Amino acid sequence: MKLKANWSYPTLVKFGAGRISELADHCRTAGIARPLFVTDRGLATLPITARALDVLEAGGLGRAMFSGVDANPTDTNMEEGLTAYRAGGHDGVVAFGGGSALDLAKMIALMIDQPVPVWDLEDVGDWYLRANAATIAPIVAVPTTAGTGSEVGRAGILTNSATHTKK
Repeated sequence: MKLKANWSYPTLVKFGAGRISELADHCRTAGIARPLFVTDRGLATLPITARALDVLEAGGLGRAMFSGVDANPTDTNMEEGLTAYRAGGHDGVVAFGGGSALDLAKMIALMIDQPVPVWDLEDVGDWYLRANAATIAPIVAVPTTAGTGSEVGRAGILTNSATHTKK
């Protein structure tokens, strides 16, 4: 048996001390002019978050933040994030934090205008074809922890609040 496959993760990764000062530029490169900054409640009040929001504001991109992220993000968190995204007239997402914040930010960007429920887009077989790729909002991810890899992966984990199952 011969193994043959294709693999594509075309994620640009930039790292190094002080790179947060480039956040507004990275948003503009991604086509984002009015980002929704998505982080968790623990990071929401810390100086590192204030610094990132200051960079966005100084770059003319505002400082709108959604921090309703549970440790295990739920569909309820996602719906609240989608409401904030729509209410603010946002055109992209800055995902800031650990795996939970990054996963929820990706779900918000994915679901902003999909024709099917999130549960119909589970990473099973070719279910991804059900998504309208043209409506996925651009994302800039800023991981604040090491280990989850959520900043480079396409998937996010979401807990169904009715069944308490993670998908």
